Amino acid sequence: MATPTPPAGPERVWLKRYPPKVPPVVEIPNVLLPELIEQAVRRWPARTALIYYGARWSYRRYWEESGRLALALRQNGVGPGDRVAIYLPNCPLYAIALTAALRIGAIVVQVSPLYLGDDLTRILRDSGPKALVTLEILYPNLAKVRPQYPVPVVFVARLREFYPWLARPFVNSVLRRRGLPTEFPRDPWVHPYAAAVRSQGSLDPFAADPAQTVAVYQYTGGTTGVPKAAMLTHRNLVANVTQANAWNITRVPGGDTIMAAIPFFHIYGLTIALLLGLCDGATVVIQTRPEIRELLKLISKYQPTEFPGVPALYQAFLKQPDLAKYRIHSIRYCLSGSAPLPVEVAKQFEALTGAKLVEGYGLSETSPATHANPLEGERRVGSIGLPLPNTDQRVVDLETGRRVLGVDEEGELAVRGPQVMLGYYGHPEETAAVLQDGWFRTGDVARIDADGFAFILDRKKDMINVGGMKVYPREVEEVLFQHPGVADAAAVGVPDPDHGEVVKAYVVRKSGATVTGEELVAFVRERVAHYKAPRSVEFVEALPRSGVQKVLRRVLRDAPPAAAAPATPPAR
Repeated sequence: MATPTPPAGPERVWLKRYPPKVPPVVEIPNVLLPELIEQAVRRWPARTALIYYGARWSYRRYWEESGRLALALRQNGVGPGDRVAIYLPNCPLYAIALTAALRIGAIVVQVSPLYLGDDLTRILRDSGPKALVTLEILYPNLAKVRPQYPVPVVFVARLREFYPWLARPFVNSVLRRRGLPTEFPRDPWVHPYAAAVRSQGSLDPFAADPAQTVAVYQYTGGTTGVPKAAMLTHRNLVANVTQANAWNITRVPGGDTIMAAIPFFHIYGLTIALLLGLCDGATVVIQTRPEIRELLKLISKYQPTEFPGVPALYQAFLKQPDLAKYRIHSIRYCLSGSAPLPVEVAKQFEALTGAKLVEGYGLSETSPATHANPLEGERRVGSIGLPLPNTDQRVVDLETGRRVLGVDEEGELAVRGPQVMLGYYGHPEETAAVLQDGWFRTGDVARIDADGFAFILDRKKDMINVGGMKVYPREVEEVLFQHPGVADAAAVGVPDPDHGEVVKAYVVRKSGATVTGEELVAFVRERVAHYKAPRSVEFVEALPRSGVQKVLRRVLRDAPPAAAAPATPPAR
């Protein structure tokens, strides 16, 4: 397949002069996010915007469906500033619902489809959505928590609605085999999506200041582990899309295909896999979840040119013994994020595919991207790369965050740019702690070399990274403490060859308790997303603590497994 030649443009010139002596600048359009997407719709109406297991949506069809859902939301009392929760896996409805909410000035609440029970209740209570969009397979989770937070209006679609007609009976049979619902819920507050997209009427464009209008609540634990919403404005997201497209010197507006396997409920997937494509006339090939064998088939069939992912996904590629039978050489570049990228993985992946695999960096609070390695020129081993256009960086002292450090000095990485969030919803003190004079303190220990390449030396304190999904020890520990047999508990991340890290729990039993590790794992899995549950439990007599009684998780992470503390109690 011939590689298209990207058009020349002034925004590409500085990329060929890496490392730049001054931060590069590109013009950020002063528009709302739907306005930027609409420009692509008007330019490429007949081009395929979304592909989902054989079903296709042109830009025209996608835009029209989002408009009709926007009308249905408005007719049900949703207006500017109201929250609309999206509780979905990757599917075309995600793009449609997101765009619909933004077109009427509502704020999108990102909700992981893995959430249930306490996780789901916490997000709903905090954000207070007036409406929610989901699928029939997820609705039972919502129904269970309705007594804790009754969402007034719920739009439910059937998963089969997004597959080609001939595939729909097969979809139903698969769902039944997995014990998932296929029938439409009958509750009075539920509205069928199929009826919503038949709504009639005119939709007046929403107008507001992009810099002050919140588009998305992106939940993150920040540096504390307490879930809170980073308020990302329309300006933040438009800026990050523009910055990323300027960095991508391989892009062909209206001519690229993006393989979207990473989840849209994560800001990395939302911006880099979905919005970046929709604002640039690309075709977005959607995979519900990144299962490697299915992913290889999708790549082989649809020949994507761009494939954003996480290290665990690229590692999975390398483990496939029959990789040669798949057509994977259409990929021009891959941006790896959410976790450190091993150098050997990048080298082997590039050798097998011919694609460029580079590491980037970002956070929920920065929409997310702040850094990336160049696609042309020098890439430095272990570096997260250089700041994106319009982005400043510095390293400050860990104690106050006020003293700026010099070349190669180690401290906290701080960034400044148009992609930095407005603040945390309902948390002014935490906002003030991380946003100082326009600079966002990332909480990551880093150094910056003489050419501006940044190197992350340590992660945010105590965070566990399970295949790119962030887990904060506190949320796991709080569930463990609910068990009657647990006296004390701590959760840490331990290395795992497939996921980078998994959760391990250290537990002190209550006197006389005989709870097993297997019982505790099952107990946690019933209450939070499965990836947050411990893969192993080690029972100890006491947890190591500091002088002020804080658990020393670093000691637990570094300690070898204790043979005397098995995950199940010894025979008596």
